[in-house]
Amino acid sequence: MAAAVGMSDVLAARRRIAAHVERTALTQSPALTALTGQPILLKHEQRQPTGSFKLRGATNAVLSLSQDERQRGVAAASTGNHGRALAHAANAAGARAVICMSALVPDNKVAAIRALGAEARIVGRSQDDAQLEVDRLVAEKGMVDIPPFDRAEVIAGQGTIGLEIAEDAPTLDAVLVPLSGGGLISGVALAIKTLLPQTRVIGVSMERGAAMVACLAAGKPVAVEELETLADSLGGGIGLANRHTFEMVRGLVDETIVLTEREIALGIAHAYGEDREVLEGAGAVGIAALLSGKFVPKGPTALVLSGKNIDMGVHAAIVAGTHAALGGA
Repeated sequence: MAAAVGMSDVLAARRRIAAHVERTALTQSPALTALTGQPILLKHEQRQPTGSFKLRGATNAVLSLSQDERQRGVAAASTGNHGRALAHAANAAGARAVICMSALVPDNKVAAIRALGAEARIVGRSQDDAQLEVDRLVAEKGMVDIPPFDRAEVIAGQGTIGLEIAEDAPTLDAVLVPLSGGGLISGVALAIKTLLPQTRVIGVSMERGAAMVACLAAGKPVAVEELETLADSLGGGIGLANRHTFEMVRGLVDETIVLTEREIALGIAHAYGEDREVLEGAGAVGIAALLSGKFVPKGPTALVLSGKNIDMGVHAAIVAGTHAALGGA
């Protein structure tokens, strides 16, 4: 496969977005290091201005548009965090943004998108339903579709995370990355495998609707039912006409892990109780993989904490141990 995204694109993305995003810290977790007996490093993407890593890819994509494209406006389907990032990037560039989401997207994420000046449209109960509205806006209004993962500029923007990890921790054995449509892990894996070829890249998802994992098992993009999950940011399919991320994940990612809702909840609780970090379900899956024993580190390991945009009522229930997910497997 001829790579549609290369390391030169990641380096260009870093230059393009440097003034607009945080170069986030990579810090050691004393609790997870003691638990596993290996240095465990946390990449704090939840500290981006919009609360997730998505700001990198969205900003790179918007800044790559022509003036004519910016004037036509941007549209995207989103489970929340990409929409928030795109709203932020579009607002900074003076462009209109319409974010299409399913009814499964939590209200707090919808409200945050509207607060940034974007129009939020709720369509159906899946990412695929929301994408149909995006397609209509592109066809009828001439808007530019900036999808949450399957676009070269988005992948390159997310790849800047891997670039920073490799620079800050050049002796890593593994990097654990939340896995959904594959934009994040494709970019991170591209940078890691280029700069640290012996480092393993592990994708972590949830049992309830792990679309990329199902597609890898099938050997091709397939439709997967979208289900409610604590890791709501990892919901949605990869698209049957996937152009980039399926092949990049298949070629660059060493292993995938899926987690139960209880395991994800325990990851959220541990992040708050031990590291004093508020994380959404998707952001806590690396921690959950360690706590569950589904990943046993063999050397220094980095975890990408992808976001913090959790409903705080849900977070409070998890921390208090009263959330339904903690009642069983």
